[in-house]
Amino acid sequence: MLKIIKESIRFSISIAVITFVLAAIFSIVSQGVLGGVNWFIGIIIVLTIVLIGVLSDMLGIAATAASEKPFHSMASEKVYGAKNAIRIVRNADKFATFCNDVIGDIAGVISGTASTLVVIQLATVITDGNISTYQFVIGIIFTSLVAALTVGGKALGKSLAVRLSTDLVLFAGKVTAIIEDTLRIRLLPSNKKR
Repeated sequence: MLKIIKESIRFSISIAVITFVLAAIFSIVSQGVLGGVNWFIGIIIVLTIVLIGVLSDMLGIAATAASEKPFHSMASEKVYGAKNAIRIVRNADKFATFCNDVIGDIAGVISGTASTLVVIQLATVITDGNISTYQFVIGIIFTSLVAALTVGGKALGKSLAVRLSTDLVLFAGKVTAIIEDTLRIRLLPSNKKR
């Protein structure tokens, strides 16, 4: 029991550090990109960030819903990514934490910040520089739209993740296999049963 608690604390601290670093990087990049584009491209960037959050959440849910058994059959048939899919299912708690909490939550925070920048740009264009009058209304409408797309997208994603968990985890297994083969790093712990 004490070993499990120590492992959980160690994992939580490492995830917090990774989240801090990734959030800083994504925030700098998104603000830098949004600072030099017009409002229409800004909206596309915000919607892309929302989509990343939704897809990430979907993969995390799929990992917790998937069964390990079909991937053993695929691995015996040498299906590319099946071994990584087994590792994803065996480490579903860590994989889901990374996808749902790290990537998903960062995407939510960044989309909120990016939405503010887009609202200011949009209000400036619509009001010809007199943004104080319309910024409030535009801000409410755009922020509500982003929130609705995020929550609605995640609800749809969760439903699909439960029903298509095997396909989604195999896709994630293929992606992690490509990353591991390309960068020569191990993303997930060994696939041995505990």
